[in-house]
Amino acid sequence: MTQDQVRANIVTACKRLDAEGLNRGSSGNISVRDGDNMLITPSGVGYDVLEPQMMARVDLADDAGGYDGPLKPSSEWRFHRDLLRHRPDFNAVVHTHAPFSTILAIARRPIPAIHYMMAAFGGTDIRVADYATYGTPELSVHVITAMEGRNGCLLANHGMIVAGPDLTRAMWLAGELEALAHQYYHALAIGGGHILTDAQIADTAKSFESYGIRSEDPS
Repeated sequence: MTQDQVRANIVTACKRLDAEGLNRGSSGNISVRDGDNMLITPSGVGYDVLEPQMMARVDLADDAGGYDGPLKPSSEWRFHRDLLRHRPDFNAVVHTHAPFSTILAIARRPIPAIHYMMAAFGGTDIRVADYATYGTPELSVHVITAMEGRNGCLLANHGMIVAGPDLTRAMWLAGELEALAHQYYHALAIGGGHILTDAQIADTAKSFESYGIRSEDPS
């Protein structure tokens, strides 16, 4: 896939986040690995006016966040960069302020195994990363910790992050995480829910190794 195609796919994915109610305005961000760099959405640009050429190209080895592009990268570039550095199995990162994920993040409630779809996230729960100011090294450290062995987490008083081997998978996980948050919120409203066992999630995980579309077309 060419860099131009990756840029276009990021724009398509961003617009889909808005259309599906997983994000609003310029509050979220997406990155995709590009060799030794990453392409990431720019800071403060609404998805309704986003264009492929606006993406910032950030050197993954540059601790200062040096970039090429007409606009500076998202203020959250640091945890995107650090996730891609720390997890070679990740090639795309999606961060949103999806409503129900953000509600649980504000309440600082991890999501337990209330549905078998939890298996898609690599474990038996969705953790909540400790709070730190957005864009800081401290938040990046908390994200790395919460994502250890996982493909998604909540950010305390902030939102959610998912990551995957490609943008299509990461986008799919974003929708699934918001669905789990939606289900858990409403289960709590009627007194709670039954939690699946570790063994039940492990059984499901075996069948998830090849589950879900992995094409790079995010449409």
